Amino acid sequence: MEKLAWMNLLYDFYGQLLTQRQQKFVELYYAHDLSLGEIAAECQVSRQAVHDGLQRAEKALEDYEARLGY
Repeated sequence: MEKLAWMNLLYDFYGQLLTQRQQKFVELYYAHDLSLGEIAAECQVSRQAVHDGLQRAEKALEDYEARLGY
């Protein structure tokens, strides 16, 4: 499955388990198709902070799926 579709599917199931900041990053990146730079500007953080936050959120969503999914 394409990563975009997979992340959106996982977010639909487990998004509420993420922090509010991670939720915002995932929504802006995957649902609204904003770049890391655009998200960084909107959230007033560095591009690296957005990248790290997205990486942690993606790993958390995949971990939730591995533990809770079937």
